[in-house]
Amino acid sequence: MSKRDDPVLDELQWQSLAVRSGITRSPEGEHSEALFLTSSYVFDSAEHAAARFAGDDPGNVYSRYTNPTVRSFEERLAALEGAEACVATASGMAAILSTCMALLKAGDHVICSRDVFGTTRTLFSKYLANFGVEVSFVPLLPVDGWREALQDNTRLLYLETPSNPLCEVADIASMSAIARSSGALLVVDNCFCSPALQRPLSFGADMVIHSATKYLDGQGRCVGGAVLGNRELMDQVLGFLRSCGPTMSAFNAWVFLKGLETLSLRMQAHSASALLMATWLQDQPNVEAVFYAGLKSHPGHALAAKQQSAFGGVLSFRVHGGKAEAWKVIDATRLMSLTANLGDAKTTIVHPATTTHSRISVDERREAGITDNLIRIAVGLEDIDDLKADLGRGLASLG
Repeated sequence: MSKRDDPVLDELQWQSLAVRSGITRSPEGEHSEALFLTSSYVFDSAEHAAARFAGDDPGNVYSRYTNPTVRSFEERLAALEGAEACVATASGMAAILSTCMALLKAGDHVICSRDVFGTTRTLFSKYLANFGVEVSFVPLLPVDGWREALQDNTRLLYLETPSNPLCEVADIASMSAIARSSGALLVVDNCFCSPALQRPLSFGADMVIHSATKYLDGQGRCVGGAVLGNRELMDQVLGFLRSCGPTMSAFNAWVFLKGLETLSLRMQAHSASALLMATWLQDQPNVEAVFYAGLKSHPGHALAAKQQSAFGGVLSFRVHGGKAEAWKVIDATRLMSLTANLGDAKTTIVHPATTTHSRISVDERREAGITDNLIRIAVGLEDIDDLKADLGRGLASLG
């Protein structure tokens, strides 16, 4: 019997599930989860092989779509998100692509928040459009814009909350009601919060997307993604994975399993330091505006407090000036890592307009509020005073 089905697990709190769920020990009796580095599996007989391939006998067939280590990660993440099932993928973008390819067809319509990761927007506007999928981009707020964008052929509503990089907050329950009114599915990217801080399915979302590369790993080691939802939807996504192969490696799944064990502890620490950083930034003379839902001045603060148990580690701010000033601040820092990744133990700093959102047009960036003077920080686990001193050095470079 899988530990996922063990009735004892149903009685456990979230942090215990993060450590104990998804474990099926081999006959060797290992305590840590086993790492199954194998491409294929051996069958007892030709009849046994035929039954496995037909799906009549449950078990492993080929590691493109069934691997014990990957399955452990999927079961643990599903337990943490409160989902029936999870499909692990090679990256966060592979998770989005697999969802769309499994559930959409030519002639369908998608509504996507314009306040999403730049590559996500490119995937919808360029590549899905090539396959005949119509896409409308709308502001994350207000929700009325989503209702007005509905069409008879709308099949999917896609959003991030909090958004990247301005930390806008969507009302998931209201968005779910809009989706259900038209028979569409609501897909929520939960990358910034992780299930340690927010569980979108409990507010009515149909599916959750993760870039496991970020907080689920937590130390910037591996690339991976995941899609979660009810079993019927996940079976469709798994069908695409089986045929097309954007598969998570067993090694990466093993690393992510280790990351999940400390996820709650890390997210609380990230959130606490990010709030201190955001509060400090508000008082800096060279800062024009700070975007972080943990600030009471943020328009989404009350909603975030309702949907989330804390406010996460990502914030952004605008300096006085333009690109030259933003670059000057970034280049003057010495401790923070200049990299586009986030969710790492190491604090990262980046200029979204010329990196993460550089592939969308100037007009699209303007609409999304991605200005040339905007800087994004993912606050890590270093001492907050050291981080303030480092960013203070950058801000002081503006004179």
